[in-house]
Amino acid sequence: MNSFFKILPLVFIILVSCTQNNVKEVYTLSGTTMGTTFSIKVVKESKFAEENYTSINSDVDLLLKEVNRQMSTYIPTSEISEFNKSESTDWIGVSEDFAFVVNEALKLGEDSEGYFDITIGALVNLWGFGPENRPTIIPTDEEIAERMKEVGFSKISVKFNLPMLKKSNPKMYIDLSAIAKGFGVDKVAEYFNSKGYKDYMVEIGGEVRTRGKNQDSEDWRIGISTPDSKMGIQKVANISNLAMATSGDYYNYFEKDDIRFSHTIDPKNGKPITHKLASVTVLHKSCAMADGIATAINVMGPIKGYEFALKKKLTIFMIVRENNKFIEKMSPEFKKVLTKAKVSE
Repeated sequence: MNSFFKILPLVFIILVSCTQNNVKEVYTLSGTTMGTTFSIKVVKESKFAEENYTSINSDVDLLLKEVNRQMSTYIPTSEISEFNKSESTDWIGVSEDFAFVVNEALKLGEDSEGYFDITIGALVNLWGFGPENRPTIIPTDEEIAERMKEVGFSKISVKFNLPMLKKSNPKMYIDLSAIAKGFGVDKVAEYFNSKGYKDYMVEIGGEVRTRGKNQDSEDWRIGISTPDSKMGIQKVANISNLAMATSGDYYNYFEKDDIRFSHTIDPKNGKPITHKLASVTVLHKSCAMADGIATAINVMGPIKGYEFALKKKLTIFMIVRENNKFIEKMSPEFKKVLTKAKVSE
């Protein structure tokens, strides 16, 4: 299988459901995509014939394959791979979806003052977290400085009339892995919207988008996992008509000489993050934006990231390392969506 990220999901989202006598029937679909797994639950409605549900499998499969074809750096013939291989600084034609995601990423780059940067791909590869599959050898300052010349979201331009992209540096390499998975969730959700489904949950690799109610006629209850090997539930949030995405460093990293190197690279210095933020969960109407914002805050760290969330009135939940323990930190907006159910220790 052609992978998108070739990493484990950063967070395992756990669905928590009550048991009632009037539980509705649910259509469930699961599989693999983008180098991870996906899970979809659609509450069945009597007004739709059974054949409407049986066609979901093929439709969703085609949608996810198309996102991979556009944005996977692990597929040599994908749109993003072709753009990265090209050394032309002229406009290059792309699909509408590809142009849209790149443009959203560039806007987030500007909004986050450069902490979110899709041109970080050259550095991701240098540190061994991309398709180059570099061994876990620590790059030299000279190597980092050389790759930093290829970084800078302002060097990428987008046009929508006839969708096109352009780069000012011929060696620039863009990486959409911090936003494309969320976009994939959005595409599947939009498919269900177009078909008239009112109650569903779409999850890809821990990124989630919901609409309406679950099979118990309640808000969808999504668990955020603990940042350790126990894979328990740290918190449970009640959400409806919202997306959730989490970014963290506790699954994808390597160690060298007892030093932990996260897969998340700081575009400001070209090196893996070293702060104490274990994970951050973001709620947003768009899963692509939740995905991207979570990455931006994860790069910023617990202090600057929290200040950013307060300034933008974002709905976030943080797990921070402190004195060999994990502490929770959340924005006022997040407190409103916490479930009353008991949270695991």
